[in-house]
Amino acid sequence: MGEIRHAASRTGAKTPTVHTVDTVDIVSSLGFTAQPRAVLGRPRSDVARQSILDAARDLIVRFGFEDLHLEHVAAKAGVGKATIYRRWSSKEALALDLLLELATPHLVVVDTGDTREELVAVVHNTVRALAETPFGMVLKALMSQIAINPALGDSFRRTIVTARQLEIEAVLQRGIARRDLRPDVDVAISTELLVAPVYFRLVLGGNLDRRFAEDVADAVLAGLRNPRRRARRSARQAE
Repeated sequence: MGEIRHAASRTGAKTPTVHTVDTVDIVSSLGFTAQPRAVLGRPRSDVARQSILDAARDLIVRFGFEDLHLEHVAAKAGVGKATIYRRWSSKEALALDLLLELATPHLVVVDTGDTREELVAVVHNTVRALAETPFGMVLKALMSQIAINPALGDSFRRTIVTARQLEIEAVLQRGIARRDLRPDVDVAISTELLVAPVYFRLVLGGNLDRRFAEDVADAVLAGLRNPRRRARRSARQAE
């Protein structure tokens, strides 16, 4: 699982304090396991785990969560039902682990030193995850359950959503530290402004591509930009 960086919300500091938060820690606190994908040479138990996750993915996308049964997952994966129950106590736990497996590669935003570039990456990472990878198909199939089933929804918000929020907060705090963004930026609202348009289009339709990601990032940046930095740039252009 990848790591995310969490910048402390200290708008007065020139350089924010940066903590390292591993998504595995968040998941472990809930009693779930989140392990890396199986690769050649891994133990048979890892191969079986990956087969189970792949089977669960296919069944969720084809038939939905309500019709997901662990015995069907076991049969499709070619394992015994007991093998599944040794790892996951319920189909909610299995679905959450699947979501974590699919979402994690798209959480981290690299510190490039360029605030606009990082804001575009925040949106584009979400666009790619939802439009170009199995995560989007699985999430759409699980959306109603995330909304009404606390066993899945609460855990999803406390893991994947929290990880996403912390990573975006780190991006915003870096922008504040560079004085590209206003020091009074509302991090929680700004996070929603960056990500919500992607989910809006996922549900209601519309292009999900890099151009859209850039448009969203630029619109948010226009409202968050530090006016002093803008004034200094204008002064230099006038000279």
